[in-house]
Amino acid sequence: MSTFNLPDLGEGLQDAEIVAWHVAEGDHVVVDEPLVSVETEKAVVEVPSPRSGYVKHLLGKLHERLKVGSPLVEFDEAPHVDTGTVVGQLEAKPEKRPSAELMPNRAIPMRPTPSASAPLSAKVSASPATRALAHQLGVDLTQIAGSGPQGTITRADVEKSAPGARELSGMRRSMAINMAKAHAEVVPATVWDEADVGSWWSEHNDITIRLIRAVAAACATEPILNSWYDGQAMTIQTLGRIDLGLAVDSEGGLIVPVVRDAGKREPSVLRAEVNRLKTAARARSVPFADLRKPTITLSNFGMMAGLQAALVVVPPQVAIVGAGRIFQQAVPRGTSFTFTHVLPLSVTFDHRVATGGEAGRFLKAMIDDLQKSA
Repeated sequence: MSTFNLPDLGEGLQDAEIVAWHVAEGDHVVVDEPLVSVETEKAVVEVPSPRSGYVKHLLGKLHERLKVGSPLVEFDEAPHVDTGTVVGQLEAKPEKRPSAELMPNRAIPMRPTPSASAPLSAKVSASPATRALAHQLGVDLTQIAGSGPQGTITRADVEKSAPGARELSGMRRSMAINMAKAHAEVVPATVWDEADVGSWWSEHNDITIRLIRAVAAACATEPILNSWYDGQAMTIQTLGRIDLGLAVDSEGGLIVPVVRDAGKREPSVLRAEVNRLKTAARARSVPFADLRKPTITLSNFGMMAGLQAALVVVPPQVAIVGAGRIFQQAVPRGTSFTFTHVLPLSVTFDHRVATGGEAGRFLKAMIDDLQKSA
């Protein structure tokens, strides 16, 4: 008999919430078969079995939050069979498993367990995390019209159907922790300005790729804003490579995947990478390697609404760049006026590390690059 503990899930994560068991006590499992899905601060992760054998005990309850290293599953070499009043031995056979249910964006085999709620109608389309949230809030998914693709029920749909206070979990819990940490540590300051992008902008232009290029140009001008600062040791590490955090608004909250070496990639390669990361972020399936150690962050919040914003610098980063909504503005041309398109920009920086002059020169380098016609 052996016990399997919740493994280290990477990125310094300390705990995770059980959102779905894929096995029941008495089941036979094989190496790498999914045992359980857990929700971390970053994503929903399947935990595979480290060995083959029979499941003797499940040591965590549905929706329970476990620390890394906590007992998760107890294995046994032999099956456990209730022989009742029958004399002699019964041959134990591994239970035949039902076919896996294909969830949107993720294929996670779901099966009822003693601690789970009754099976939902096959017509209900929702991810394991959404089903778990519905169970937690007491929401009947069969009574909800999903707003996602092909009628998929989203977390937002569930939350709208369940008024009342609830404990933060997953990404929102992580956001609360990180924002409080940033507020306690960082001394923020923000500079704002605008770039005239009328020479090239249209609805068909790729503003995100132009912004990434401009951030790279600005980091070359003022590298201190592409740094990590250790406030305890009071040391600054200026980084040569730009690993750009890209703020993505997802169903479960804000997630920031990282575009590696963003300053040296061709536009077509950058676009493919941005598409991959955004798709993975919205599916809650970003690999941990793609969430680690951004050197500076870009938030293109203007794609939704807003002109200017004083954003939050998350340590150890030193700066975050904001891009607002592009708008038309009248500008003088000789003795008359003409209209052009203007892109609002902001740079929020940790004033413990960078000066206003450095932030201003960084912002001007961005503007100069964005005002180029090509």
